[in-house]
Amino acid sequence: MRPLDIDGAWVMEPKVFPDDRGSFHEWYRGAEFREATGHDLAVAQANCSVSRRGVLRGVHFAEVPPGQAKYVTCVRGAVLDVVVDLRVGSPAFGQWEAVRLDDGAHHALFLAEGLGHAFMALTDDATVVYLCSTPYTPEREHAVHPLDPELDIAWPDGVSPVLSPKDAEAPSLAEVRRAGLLPSYDDCVAHYERLRELSAEG
Repeated sequence: MRPLDIDGAWVMEPKVFPDDRGSFHEWYRGAEFREATGHDLAVAQANCSVSRRGVLRGVHFAEVPPGQAKYVTCVRGAVLDVVVDLRVGSPAFGQWEAVRLDDGAHHALFLAEGLGHAFMALTDDATVVYLCSTPYTPEREHAVHPLDPELDIAWPDGVSPVLSPKDAEAPSLAEVRRAGLLPSYDDCVAHYERLRELSAEG
């Protein structure tokens, strides 16, 4: 697992074994995950999303604690997956990183609690599966508009973004911050440490 510049985000880059039947790869290894993050991956929910080209989902995040960590991969087609640091007080607050996830390289992305997540489908029928550390809880889930100029995410040229009504009406980063909905970096760091302690005890 390779860490990204944003603390709390990693890319899993597996070795893919192709042959005349297809291919095989390991998209998650518990020992490597624990070595990188310091704790085990708790899975409370698994999601599958299918999107046509141009569909843009996010930027979504959950209140911390408990937040919602995600382990994401693309099993068909390709997406541009984006991590946004929404943790107030973080050295990287407001910054983002993009990783291409596709059915060729089979990379996977892990983002810890408190980080925002979004992706744009680069192909039709782009199929994304992701493991979540906590179940979906609507009252604790929030969004930042993915086209917010303050974030200035470099979405691919030549692809018209298709947003859900909910995402199209999402507030800007500044509005979400004024509303007091963004997670605190200190709260997130304390939460990560609790996860490490629990893993050590278990």
